[in-house]
Amino acid sequence: MSLEQNPPRRRARGGGAARRAERSAPKFESVKFIERNIPNFDILNDEALELIEHNAETVLEEIGVNFVDTPDALALWCEAGADVDGERVRIPRGLARELCKTAPDRITQHARNPERTVEIGGNTLVLAPVYGPPFVRDLEGGRRYATMADFEKFVKLGYMSKYLHHSGGTVCEPTDVAVNKRHLDMLYAHMTLSDKPYMGSVTAPERAVDSVEMSKILFGADFVDRNAVMTSLININSPLTFDPIMVGALDVYARAGQACIISPFIVGGAMAPVSVAGTLTQVFAEVLAGVAYSQLVRKGAPVIFGTFVTSIDMNSGAPTFGTPEAAKILYGAGQLARRLGLPFRSGGGLCGSKLPDAQAGYETSNTLNAALLGGVNFMLHACGWLEGGLVSSFEKFVMDADQLGALHSIAAGVDLSENGQAMGAIAEVGPGGHYLGCEHTQANFKDAFWRSDVLDYKPFEQWSEEGARDTVQLASERVKKMLDNYHKPAIDPAIDEALQAYIANKKASMPDAFG
Repeated sequence: MSLEQNPPRRRARGGGAARRAERSAPKFESVKFIERNIPNFDILNDEALELIEHNAETVLEEIGVNFVDTPDALALWCEAGADVDGERVRIPRGLARELCKTAPDRITQHARNPERTVEIGGNTLVLAPVYGPPFVRDLEGGRRYATMADFEKFVKLGYMSKYLHHSGGTVCEPTDVAVNKRHLDMLYAHMTLSDKPYMGSVTAPERAVDSVEMSKILFGADFVDRNAVMTSLININSPLTFDPIMVGALDVYARAGQACIISPFIVGGAMAPVSVAGTLTQVFAEVLAGVAYSQLVRKGAPVIFGTFVTSIDMNSGAPTFGTPEAAKILYGAGQLARRLGLPFRSGGGLCGSKLPDAQAGYETSNTLNAALLGGVNFMLHACGWLEGGLVSSFEKFVMDADQLGALHSIAAGVDLSENGQAMGAIAEVGPGGHYLGCEHTQANFKDAFWRSDVLDYKPFEQWSEEGARDTVQLASERVKKMLDNYHKPAIDPAIDEALQAYIANKKASMPDAFG
C-alpha cells in the first residue's frame, strides 16, 4: 500500500554529510525482491476451496471467536452487526468477507534507502530473517541466551546478505536489556545498522506506539502518515482467540496505516485439528476475523494473510517441521489468500534440529521450496531458525541466506530468448564436441549457473589439505568475513541524534522491568 506515487524529498537536516558518507561507503551486492516467473502450485480444486471457505464461515457464525479483554474491539464488532456475547464474537455469514474487501492486495513497504523498498503481493516474494528466539548459537560459544550484541550482529549479517530483502524484527530476543525497553534498542539497530525495511514491536500496544513514533523521526511524520514503512507480526492465539496484547498492537498499526501480518500460530494436533482440511478451515476462519477487524479499525489498512503451521510429534509432544502435512497446509492457505485478494505470509527456514546439521537442511529446504511454489509473498524466518524457533544460529543464518539465492534462480523461470535457446552453440559444437570453449559458453559462463558462497565444491585432495572443513565450519568463517566487511550505512546525523534522544527519554521515564 503506497498512498502517494511521488514521495516527498526527505528532510535535509544534516543531509549533506550523510550523502557524502554514502558516496564514500564501500558497496556490496544486494538483489531486488523476487518477482516470480513460475506458476504457483495449487493443491486444491475450486470445489475443495469452496468447501473450506463455507466451513470457515460456519465456524465464525456458529462457534465464533473470542476477543479477550478488548472492550473497544467488542464495541466495534457490535456496531458492525456481529453477535457479541461477553467476549465471544459470532460473525454472520458473509460479513467478514465483505469487510476484508477494503484491504489492499499489494503493499509497498518503504525502506529508508529507496533502493531497498519492497513490494508485498501479487507475484512477489520478500525474504526476511528469523524472528523471536530467546537463545543464540554459534560454533565458538554454543547455545546461550541472546544479548543485544548478538542482535546487532544479526542485523549486520542481514544487511550484508545479498538475497535478504528485509531486516526483520526480533531476530533474537536480547535478554540483557529490560523487557520494557529492549524494543527501543532493537528498533534503533534496524534503523541505523541497516537501511533495509524492518518490522515494528508488538509485545505491548505502547511499544507499537514507540515503533510508529521512531519511524516518524526516521522518515518524517507526513511520510509515515501516508505510507507503510513497517510490517508487524500479529499472532492469533489459536484456537479462535485474540488476546489484548496482539489486538492492542493491531489497533495501533492499523490506525497508523502500517502493515500487519494476521497470522494464526498453530501446532496441528494441539491448536488445530490433525487433518489438513480441518486446519485450513480454522486458519481461514481466524484470518478472516483478524483481517475484518483491521478494516473496522481503519478501512484500507494494509494487512497480510499469515499462516504459521507445524504438526506435532505424538510421542514427544514437540513440534515438527518440513513435513508433508505442513506443505499441504501452506499450499492450501496460499490459494485461500489469493482468492481473498490478500498478500500471503508463510514458510521460512524452519526446522526442529538442535544443530545446523542434515536434519536442519532437509527440513529447511522442504519448507523453503514449499513457500516458493505456494505463492508466499512475505517469508519470515527465511534464515537462521534452529531448534523449533528457540534458537537463532549464526552459522545457519548464513547457510540459509546463501541458499535463498537458489530461490531467486528458480523463480526466474526458464530463459527462452534467442540466447537462452542456444541454437548457435549447438550448431557450433556439433556432434561429439564439447561446449567449454564455444562462443556461447564464453559469453554466459559468469552468470549461467547460480553459485553458493558457502558450500564446498573442491576436489577431495584440496578440501583435505585445507582442513577438511564441514559446512558449519565454512559458515562460521563466512560469518566472520561478513562482519569484518560490514560498513554501517549512512544516516542523517540529525535524525540519528533525534532517535537517540527519543530512546533516552523513554528509558528515563520508566524503571527497568525484566518480568
